[in-house]
Amino acid sequence: RKGDTIMIIQRINFNEYSSEALEQLKKGAFLTVKDGNEINTMTIGWGTIGYIWNKPIFMVAVRYSRHTYKLLENAKEFTVSIPLNNNLKKELSYCGTKSGRDVNKFEECNLSILEGQKVSTPIIGECELHYECKVVYQQVMEPATLDEEIKKRSYSNNDYHVLYYGDILDAYLLKK
Repeated sequence: RKGDTIMIIQRINFNEYSSEALEQLKKGAFLTVKDGNEINTMTIGWGTIGYIWNKPIFMVAVRYSRHTYKLLENAKEFTVSIPLNNNLKKELSYCGTKSGRDVNKFEECNLSILEGQKVSTPIIGECELHYECKVVYQQVMEPATLDEEIKKRSYSNNDYHVLYYGDILDAYLLKK
């Protein structure tokens, strides 16, 4: 419940909305992590949904410089909340440019924190599509093996990503 609104969870197959999820990902989605009592969300624009190790996987990339990196290293789980109908452009922009070290993004953007179903990390209530994931593998990027064009374009400052492969434990739509 959010206020007087009843929220209905409609479970979906992990790949049922993958086309919509990946289309929105280009515009932004929320990656949320909870470590102990600290909760942070950040905007991601990259990720993949796939099937590896006989598991549905959501792979996210987090730079070492991000506050979320330290939290994710401890938590080993995350949620991805994706707006489908709500235009959260302003909130996505804010959460992509401000650090959780300095501000409470949930308060600043008036985003609701709703309990996760299968993980202790919450979801963002204003989004319709949600993935709850447990990290089953992570890989530090190896700069020597990266395409030179991508390296120049995305890593001129040498702030590389760690790739986190999350077993999708739950996928659902949140309906009001």
